[in-house]
Parts: sequence; C-alpha cells; structure tokens
Amino acid sequence: MLEIATMLKAIHASEDRAAAIEKAEAVCLKLEGLKLREAAKKIRQSILETLMYYEFPREHRVRIRTNNALERIMREIRRRTRVVGAFPDGHSALMLCAARLRHVAGIRWGMKRYLNTDLLRDQDLNKALELAEAV
Repeated sequence: MLEIATMLKAIHASEDRAAAIEKAEAVCLKLEGLKLREAAKKIRQSILETLMYYEFPREHRVRIRTNNALERIMREIRRRTRVVGAFPDGHSALMLCAARLRHVAGIRWGMKRYLNTDLLRDQDLNKALELAEAV
C-alpha cells in the first residue's frame, strides 16, 4: 500500500503536465502488473482533472495542489471541540466552529495573502497576447 502511495505522489511531483501524464501512464502499467486493474482504470479516467493545477503559475501550484491551509483550520477546530467534550446539540457545536472561523478571519493569520493574483493577471495577459499574435 505504501508503494502505491509513493507512486501516486511521484505523479504529482513531476516538473510539468506532460511529464506527469507520462508518469501516470507508467504507474497505471505497474498497477496492472500488480493485478490492480480497477485502480489503473480510475487513474486513467481522472488524471487530467487532478493535474489542472499545472495551468497556474508555478508559484501557485503547491498551494493549489495541497490543502494545508484547510487542514490547519480543521486541526484548530478539532482541538477546540475536544476540550468541550460533549455538546448539548449540533447548534452549539456549529456555533463554536463559526466563532473559531470568525477569529481566524479577523486576525493577522486570516489576512495573509494566499495567492499572488498579480501572477494570474500576468498569465492571462500573456495568453491574450499569444492569441492575438496567432490571429
């Protein structure tokens, strides 16, 4: 199982989209050799969706590809709810989560810029120029 996880991580560690697709095909062939045809089929069906982050600037890819920011917030909410133990109802649990999210949104950590949108604007401008030159 660990070997399969390592193979899947190798796909997303590729330098560019073409290399990732090539690596995905190699992984599929290896999975079929291990008699995991359904897993290989699933990868072939969905690999292009999982590689969409390659369409964005290199600086954004890690943040788009991972969910570290969301995991950090969820860990904080989990920590807070464990202190309470048992909630009288679902509404009180929801209120605690909402209060924590409001706190995160209001402090400096919630104000950090996650993605530099200037890079996206530049990329869109470059694509528009390429299209104009092609016409």
